[in-house]
Amino acid sequence: MEIQSVKGTRDFYPEDMAKRNFIADLWKQVSLRNGFSEYDGPIFEYLAMYQLKSGDEIATQLFAFEDRGERKLAIRPEITPTLARMVNQRINTLPRPIKWFSVPRLCRAERPQKGRLREFFQWNIDIIGVDDCLADAEVIFCSVDYLMQTGLTSDDVVVRISSRRLIAAMLEYFGIEEKHLEKVYGILDKKSKMPQETFEKMLEEAISDSNKRQKVLNLMAVESLVEFESFAGADKNANEAIEELKKLFNYLNIMGISEFCRFDIGIVRGLAYYTGIVFEIYDKSEQLRAICGGGRYDNLLADFGGQKISATGMGMGDCVLGIVLEEKGLFKNLSQKSGIEYFVAFAEESLQNESLKIIARLRRAGRKADFSYKGGSLGKQLKQASAVNAAICVIVGEEFTQKKQLVIKDMNSGKQDIIAVEDFFSRL
Repeated sequence: MEIQSVKGTRDFYPEDMAKRNFIADLWKQVSLRNGFSEYDGPIFEYLAMYQLKSGDEIATQLFAFEDRGERKLAIRPEITPTLARMVNQRINTLPRPIKWFSVPRLCRAERPQKGRLREFFQWNIDIIGVDDCLADAEVIFCSVDYLMQTGLTSDDVVVRISSRRLIAAMLEYFGIEEKHLEKVYGILDKKSKMPQETFEKMLEEAISDSNKRQKVLNLMAVESLVEFESFAGADKNANEAIEELKKLFNYLNIMGISEFCRFDIGIVRGLAYYTGIVFEIYDKSEQLRAICGGGRYDNLLADFGGQKISATGMGMGDCVLGIVLEEKGLFKNLSQKSGIEYFVAFAEESLQNESLKIIARLRRAGRKADFSYKGGSLGKQLKQASAVNAAICVIVGEEFTQKKQLVIKDMNSGKQDIIAVEDFFSRL
């Protein structure tokens, strides 16, 4: 019986690991230079933690099980609830603001499709303890900073920004009852993913009053903050949310990334815990799901039994991101970057032990070095050096026997130099 990998999971062969490491290593590098500290948590938690405040969408996408003690557990589908739990446990000893990041492996029991798998990696950054939307601006900046480091530009990706606070204020202004809000949010979040007819039909099921429903449709057609000001009228909560968005866009302009960002009332975010500014980042071809999404969640820590503390953050999965980077040709140089620095070949079998000494010295010096187990002709060894993308081939041959010299061959240009062994190592 041939056993296949589980649907919705991936095998990472060396060439795939090179791509995964490119993504994840850069996540960590950008997080650290933006002032975030790394954390992690367990791969499974109590099922009740996810059922509590993550909303129905997440609660139905869990790999849940009972352990031997009949405790109901679930493999983590996201890490924000874990973050809330961990911060609550040490809230009085953690210096503020809390700026943390994590790169967890996550699992969701859903139907696999392009850009969405059952198992994936996700970069999370969060800022806890800052009320001002400057924290939201920093989260967006950090996300864009990363994408720019991969080689993507404002011609490739766009940050769509909205406000749950603004949408909530307008829905309340329209007279939508609070008990219907979560369902309406879920429908609004799916607007761009379905035909207009389907969207209107779903909205009709959630909002029976045609007058209120039309107001919501008009709301979702607004295209700019300027247009929104006249649309919101004198509603205090809505205008405060508009002013906050203006302030955010000013920060983003000062930080030099305004060309990536635009207002989009259609960004709602489906999860129940968002309370303020929200955003999603998309590939401009609009053929894929969001690369990244996040926003403000000021009530989450309190919902998990802690203090009410301001918080904002984002999550960026590796699946859609990987597709975008592949399509843009930004993985093309990875084989050279991840290849062997030095391949040591020996011209005669009697020099194998001497080549092993060279290998050992290179590795102890922190260099990536390899050799041929089989040996064979020098030509065969040079072919193997090419196969492993070696940058340099160090040849131990007649020059070594006579004068303790090495032949150093640049595998790209084919140029060769002869250098004394000790001079070679002193120049490393």
